[in-house]
Amino acid sequence: MLAIKAVIFDMDGVLIDSEPLYMEQERHSCARHGVLLDKTKLSRFVGTTQRYMWSAIKNEYGLTEPLNCLMAQHQRQVIHAMSSESLSPMPGTQTLITTLKQAGISCAVASSSPSELVEVILHGTKLRRFFNDVICGDDVTQSKPDPEIFLLAAKRLGIAPGSCLVIEDSTHGISAAKAANMFCIGLLNPNSGQQDLSAADLCVHNHDEIRQWLMKNKQL
Repeated sequence: MLAIKAVIFDMDGVLIDSEPLYMEQERHSCARHGVLLDKTKLSRFVGTTQRYMWSAIKNEYGLTEPLNCLMAQHQRQVIHAMSSESLSPMPGTQTLITTLKQAGISCAVASSSPSELVEVILHGTKLRRFFNDVICGDDVTQSKPDPEIFLLAAKRLGIAPGSCLVIEDSTHGISAAKAANMFCIGLLNPNSGQQDLSAADLCVHNHDEIRQWLMKNKQL
């Protein structure tokens, strides 16, 4: 493995344990349109953009409301919910990022969530200052599992994809990272639903395991 020069973090389910709240809001939004979806059915959208999710729901359930309206209504609801929460990073997150920065490793966020929501969360958790760049779902045209978002992150950081490490908690995210030719660590988060992380190069249960693995492999 090449020396790691950048670590790209997914946000939801990796930096903050937000997936349970997201799924609750998604159920409410869908129910408003007469669509009843449980956690299992919503798990397939973990890691994807809102456009991807609402396009699929609109097509599968024959919703007549314009796609942009569905997305806007849901986004307002989620941002309101997240703004009302006391946001805290996942345990060990700040220690891991601080260690990476001290080692001269660039850090970025590549989240499928819209930029307005990403900024609410990163500022609410006081993590924004640690990242060299933040790429969001509205910065790309293709949702994960397409590698576009990770390739854009590498380009903005000025680092070759093969020198980037991605931390992901979803099937779609891991597929995107591997398609971008990046080393990928799968974070086993039970709150992210039924995710197949088998394509990841390494699976861990927490951020401290990532830090220990990096030290063991002389990446720090």
